[in-house]
Amino acid sequence: MAARDELMALMQQFTVETDRYVDVASERDSLHRTDLHALSIMIGAARAGLTVTPGLLREELNLSSPATTALVDRLDSAGHVTRRRSEVDRRQVHLEMTEKARTTGAMLFAPLARHISAVLDEYPEEQLALLRDMLRKVTDATIAAKNEARDDAAAD
Repeated sequence: MAARDELMALMQQFTVETDRYVDVASERDSLHRTDLHALSIMIGAARAGLTVTPGLLREELNLSSPATTALVDRLDSAGHVTRRRSEVDRRQVHLEMTEKARTTGAMLFAPLARHISAVLDEYPEEQLALLRDMLRKVTDATIAAKNEARDDAAAD
């Protein structure tokens, strides 16, 4: 098998195994997969300095308005998010992760991070930089494919 083909197969297997890990971790802690995705989006938004709103979650998770409301209600009831009215536009609700959400997220993903970190420790910095660049481009390509699929579905 050519290196390119093997790499594509390994990325597919990594994706499947990551999904399986999330299934096991979310079941263990009684969290819906969508709840975990929402918290992940909120973490990414916080890193990027973005404000999270129900509308952002609806768009990112491709949910209906009622499903988004149910999601936010679950996260709020579980103590993972707080709702705050925008000081600029009181009609807009901002969502903020709680310390409980951060702690839960850390517990959920600590085993995965620990195992992957051990593997990354085996590589020198210049190889890690190459892998970082490749993964960034692969992620961008995956987003482009997702958007293309979404556009195709909307056209039907």
